[in-house]
Amino acid sequence: MKVYFVGAGPGDPELITVKGRRLLGEAGVIIYAGSLVNPEILKYAAPGAVRYNSASLTLEEVLAIIRRAIAGGQVVVRLHTGDPSLYGAIQEQMDALERMGIPYEIVPGVSSYAAAAAAIGREYTLPGVSQTLILTRRGGRTPVPEMESLTELSRHRASLCLFLSSQSLAAATAELASGYGPETPAAVVYKASWPEEKVIRGTLGDIAAKAREAGIERTALLLVGDFLAGDYKRSRLYDPAFSHGYRGARNNNG
Repeated sequence: MKVYFVGAGPGDPELITVKGRRLLGEAGVIIYAGSLVNPEILKYAAPGAVRYNSASLTLEEVLAIIRRAIAGGQVVVRLHTGDPSLYGAIQEQMDALERMGIPYEIVPGVSSYAAAAAAIGREYTLPGVSQTLILTRRGGRTPVPEMESLTELSRHRASLCLFLSSQSLAAATAELASGYGPETPAAVVYKASWPEEKVIRGTLGDIAAKAREAGIERTALLLVGDFLAGDYKRSRLYDPAFSHGYRGARNNNG
């Protein structure tokens, strides 16, 4: 028996992986992040599975549930929103499981940053615009390293996706504008892939006010960068004049 850290995806029940869905059906115990995971995803669980909402639990309580389940010969699914490797607080759980001699496995999931790009119909990495995507959050009760402050990161002017910062959007956009500039395109995506998904578009100078007017205060991502609008260069990958290991260069006549 082992523990599976499963990425539930961004919200749409159909965006969980095939493996994640199968494991939910096999688990005797499911511990899920109830404040973030769409409860519709639990319809894939076995009828007799015992479910625990971790929103009200401490790490020690979660570990105690896991220890009892494994001792009883049950498969455990620890269900996290999006992909568990991003802001999932799974490292401390895995380290504790190793100390207890309990085997585990990570099952990746679709992150909300991918669902947000799908919602706005844009690509983060456009030739001639940006080939880098920054995934970050604003410092709060959990601080960020000084060199990872939004002011410092904004100097790169790369495509950026801001997590866990909806409640401080005005401060976050002001810090980002120091490097990007206030006219840089920005978008707020609320509950990407959920039925109630909303997309707000604007610039760093006005997106916070627009999001506030729309009543968005949580469960939203801020996207920033020139990838959201404007010109870009054609990809060389599918350019007839560009050769690679699978295709030789061709002239314009084919």
